Formats: sequence, C-alpha cells, structure tokens
Amino acid sequence: MAYLLRQLIKPALQRNFINSASALRHAATANANADAKQQIQVSESCLKRLREICIDGSFLRITVEGGGCSGFQYKFDLDNKMNEDDLQFGEDKAKVVIDTVSLEYCTGSTVDYHTELIRAGFRMMANPLAEQGCSCGSSFSVKL
Repeated sequence: MAYLLRQLIKPALQRNFINSASALRHAATANANADAKQQIQVSESCLKRLREICIDGSFLRITVEGGGCSGFQYKFDLDNKMNEDDLQFGEDKAKVVIDTVSLEYCTGSTVDYHTELIRAGFRMMANPLAEQGCSCGSSFSVKL
C-alpha cells in the first residue's frame, strides 16, 4: 500500500520541484537584470584623477541630497568607510561608491572629472532621470 502511494505522489512532487526550481532561476535572472540596469558609468578622466588622489584606500562617494536650485543636488566626498547599502563602480584603485537610494536618482549617469580655466571637479553627466539642472551642474530635478 505504501509503495502504491509513493508511486502516485512521486510525479506530483517532481512537478512541484521542477516548477519551484524554474521559478528560482527566473527570480535570479530578474535580479541580475535589475542590478545590470542600476548602474553608473565612470569616465576615463574620473578614473585617472581618482588614481592620483586615492592612494590611501579612499574612494569617491556620491550622495544625492534634497536641496540646491532645482530640488536635488549631488554631493561628492572622499571616504574610506563602506556601508551595507553601498555599490561600487570603477576599478580597485579608483572606486566610485554610491548608496542604493542615491543610485535610484542617477542610474544611467556618467561620473566625470572636468577641468576648466576657473575650476576643476567631479560632476555627473547625462543623467537620464534628470529633467533639468542649474548652470552650476550640481543640482537637478527628477523627471516625473
């Protein structure tokens, strides 16, 4: 009798196992695609400047804060402490770090180091989520 019950239940268990394994693979693929979409690019001039100034294991931290002329502003700092929600971009000796909340406001952007006659500094370029910015380039408003 037990043998007969096992034979009846076995196909149902196999179907459930296959379906759950398929669902796990699908979820893992969806998470990988979401991670691939949430990223920023780092320009060669930014990497070059970071290699020059980050000799003690520090990195460039980007934060998006409320404020500025247009509603949000970028904040660039050198830091050496990673947080749990930080993501890294760039390379080992020239890292750019951004937290997941700030990344939501600048996914698809490029971090650049720009030199002009009167100033030099890091900046965000081509933010696809920004509707407009101010002339200084450090603040922006988000597309709705």
